[in-house]
Amino acid sequence: MYKVIFDTDPGVDDAMALLFLARHPDIDLIGITTTFGNASIEMTTRNALFLKREWNIEAPVAKGNGQKYLANGEIYRYPDYVHGDDGLGNIGVPETIDIPVDPRTAHQFIIDTVKANPGEVTIVAVGRMTNLANALKDAPEIAGMVKEVVIMGGAFDVPGNVTPAAEANIHGDALAADVVMTAPWKVVAIGLDVTLKTTMSRPALAELARKGGPAVELLDRISQFYIDFYDGEVANSMVVHDTCACVYVVARELFTTRSGPIRVQVEGVGVGKTFHRPDDMRFGPSVWDDAPSQLVCTDIDALKAMALVEQTLVRS
Repeated sequence: MYKVIFDTDPGVDDAMALLFLARHPDIDLIGITTTFGNASIEMTTRNALFLKREWNIEAPVAKGNGQKYLANGEIYRYPDYVHGDDGLGNIGVPETIDIPVDPRTAHQFIIDTVKANPGEVTIVAVGRMTNLANALKDAPEIAGMVKEVVIMGGAFDVPGNVTPAAEANIHGDALAADVVMTAPWKVVAIGLDVTLKTTMSRPALAELARKGGPAVELLDRISQFYIDFYDGEVANSMVVHDTCACVYVVARELFTTRSGPIRVQVEGVGVGKTFHRPDDMRFGPSVWDDAPSQLVCTDIDALKAMALVEQTLVRS
């Protein structure tokens, strides 16, 4: 059984990932921490509470900081053209959800939970890496206590999706991402190289909703706006970004990986660009020499991965 903290910014594809985690029999979802990105921190937290209520998820929800790592007072523009004005596909999420959030901040929740379960917690992070960087800043010792950090983020051998250089989650808080990639814990980065190969069609999702009852019917409603956004890029389908990170936790044999240090460009025109130096690539002395070796996913068996997603979503 995998004990998982889900660090998320719901977000349509986050919703599918959350339902996957909640329904997979080998995953014990022990916490949901919210970050900003697909929408403001207030909205992503409300959306996490809404999905927790609608899907009867027991895991507590802890609210993250609405600012980038080491930033102060910045104003952000959120991609409502991707996820809708309410962050969940314009389905009309209530303004308030009568469920309390955990009294701790998201990063303190991570610290406390990891320390209470040393060597057992996998963090699946599918938004900006702000909460993880804040946790490392306040309690760097947790790096040696986390089982694994699996992130959806980066674009290693393909272009980005918010700039030619950068993928959205990494671009949104590049400094936090660099802190996470260079910390002495095990990171697995699942970026656009992999996620763009995994899609869910509108008819397939409708069939899952027919089989999966109210929970998947809600997911189907949430996803329609997102599918419309992808029109012209994939035919009548949505790209399944965040769920790929969840699939890796339970079916890593479906992924091809390479090992080596990862760094993130933190300023300039290429801010958010992810660089991976394979372990067998030799250079002269440089700032890469002391960086920990991490895993980057370079390929996926998309058919088997999506079959697992479909099978899991319709579990009761």
